Order: sequence, then structure tokens, then C-alpha cells
Amino acid sequence: MEKQYDVWVAGAGYAGAVAARALAEKGKKVLVLERRDHIGGNAYDCLDEYGVLIHKYGPHIFHTNDKKVFDFLSRFTQWRDYQHRVVANIPDGSGKPNWRLQYPVPFNLTSLEEAFGQEEGKKLGDKLIAAYGAEKKVTILELRQNPDPEISALADYVYEHVFVHYTMKQWGQRPEDIDPNTTARVPVFLSRDDRYFQDTYQGMPLEGYTRMFENMLDHSNIQVRLGVDARPVLKEATGPVIYTGQVDELFDFQFGPLPYRTLDFKFETWLDRNYDAPGMPYPDPDHPLRGGGFFQTHGTVNYTVDEDFTRITEFKHLTGQDLPGVTTIVREYSKAYTGAEDEIPYYAIINPENNALYAKYKAEADKYPNLYLLGRLAEYKYYNMDAIAARALDLAARL
Repeated sequence: MEKQYDVWVAGAGYAGAVAARALAEKGKKVLVLERRDHIGGNAYDCLDEYGVLIHKYGPHIFHTNDKKVFDFLSRFTQWRDYQHRVVANIPDGSGKPNWRLQYPVPFNLTSLEEAFGQEEGKKLGDKLIAAYGAEKKVTILELRQNPDPEISALADYVYEHVFVHYTMKQWGQRPEDIDPNTTARVPVFLSRDDRYFQDTYQGMPLEGYTRMFENMLDHSNIQVRLGVDARPVLKEATGPVIYTGQVDELFDFQFGPLPYRTLDFKFETWLDRNYDAPGMPYPDPDHPLRGGGFFQTHGTVNYTVDEDFTRITEFKHLTGQDLPGVTTIVREYSKAYTGAEDEIPYYAIINPENNALYAKYKAEADKYPNLYLLGRLAEYKYYNMDAIAARALDLAARL
């Protein structure tokens, strides 16, 4: 039965779905095998019990400068214009509970005035623009090397209040273990543009990511099987195989597991007091739902200094849903991936030792001329959504 297919694809996320569609349009018969009970990979979204469209595996915000990728995806979705803005939420130093500062990240000219007051912040901003020019992204390393003590002190402030504690939580590292090259790249943006991304194309799929993937995989040359472990089936493949899962698992961890960070997501639904749903949590009196039934001011709020979670995302900001009486948020907790059944490997831990371990698996995969590794897990790299879509299109063109 399997011989009727020209290409086998393991995984129905960005890597697998984009490759499958591109190949199908060239006349290839494609079998897509997905272990989960849904398509879309980690970009999967769905309605919760109160009708809020949530991202089950954490927030996904689409942005790209790649017109080819944007045009391809635009065939399967309309877009909601959404410009992602993130703020850091930190104690204001007064010692009073719930008294906090909130300013845009990446750190920019507006952040300066929020952190240091309008007059002092503007003075620092003018000094930075005089030294480096407007609309430039200047790294902490560059700022620390500036002989002006105020500029050097600013670099230390950004490091302490924006970067180091957040990174410790995200990667489980002590400050002395954080790669200095990573620290050096942390930017201050000399602009009033407080968007998190400056890409040309930004937005959210109007009807959600899952609908976009449904449209993408809706082709007469594509068959999708859900709830299927691809590995046994792939042994029967007679043509090219695109594998998007964990490469160490594919080879039964014969060289040892590749290290990852995973995430725990704690979803909370908050209701307006007039919403008739007994037993659901209501906002603290000191933190009522805002106008339109929002929990917080922005789609994502980073907790860069305190708290044991890294950030809170509120989905209605992202999706634009008009649900004034109810909202759903998610808190993210980062931890080491152990391989437990309920854990998902999200972030490869890139360092020379782990790269060497991956190279062993890559060499094993190279023994199979029809096997193509594609995606974060298969290639043990971090890719944004647009980057992996581009790689999938390139691989499909080669095949």
C-alpha cells in the first residue's frame, strides 16, 4: 500500500506541511504521518471551553522579511494586521507590593524614559543618538566599551533588568555560565519604534494557524494520517523521506539523548464579574479586568527580574477576538527536558559538546541517501516559523 506514494513526510507542522504542499503541487503523491492527534505542530491553536482561541504550545507570532514565504502562506490564510509589542514588568524599587515598572523590550528610547524618568531618559537618549545615530541597534558590549560612564552604566542596567535574570530562568544557567557572546548581542534600539519585530510582513492568521494548515494540506495528492508513529512506517518507504522529529529518537538514542529545554504552560481563564460561570476564578480586586475584558496591557509581558515564570501571554491581544466578558492567559515556566512522556522538547541547547553529539546522529542519517532531516528537532537548531518554511520550500524544490 505504501508504494503508491512518492514522498513520505514525518510530521505535520511547518516543516512537514509546507514541504508536502509544495511537492503535491509538483505532482508528487505525499503521505504525511503525524504522531499527535492534530496537524499544525507546535503552532496548533484551538478554542478553549470559553471560546477563546489559544495557542496550546505557547504563543506564535508570524513575522518575516521573506516575501516568497509570505506569499506562499498567504495562499492558505488571510492575515490579521498585528504588530507584536512586549513589555518588561519589574518591581519599581519602592518595596511596595504590586508597585511595578513596565517598559518596552527590546530596550529603546521610550524604555529609557520609563526607567529613568522623562527628563533623564531623554538626556540619555540624546546622548546615545549623538554617539551612534538614530534608529540603530547598539549592543551591550558596544555600550560598555563607551568611555562615557553614563552610557556604560546604562549597559549595566539593561543587562541586570532585562537580560540576565530572564536568561537564567529560560536556560537554567547561572550568570557566569551564560555565553558572553550572547550577552554581547543584547541590543538597545535607538528608536521610538516599540514593536518587538521590525520585519516587513507581520500578522496573525485571521482564522488561526490550524485553519491555515488545514487549507495547506487539503490537496488531492496529500494523505494525512494522525496518531501514527512514523518510524516503523518509514522502514517501508520506497522513495524520499522527510523527517521532522527528534533525530536522536529516530536512531533509538544510540549515542545518548540530545539536551533540550522544555516548557510548562499554565493556562488561566479570567471572567468579568457579570459573566455567568460559577466556580471560575475572578480577578483580584487590585487587578480587575481592563476595558474589553483584558487581563494585561500587551499580548506578552515578560517578567525579567522576579517571579518563577518567564512571561504571560494573553491571546485576545494576538487574535483580536471580541470577547468582552472572558479572557485566557498562559504563564510559561522553563525547565530541563528529561524525556518524560508529557514533556515536549522546545529549545535545543546549542554548545560545542551538544553540536558534537548531534554530528554523530547527522553522520548516521547521512548513511541513508533518501532521508532528509528538516526542522528544529531534526536539525537540532532554532528556527523561526518563516525560516523553516523557507527551508521546506527549498527542500521540496530540490526533490
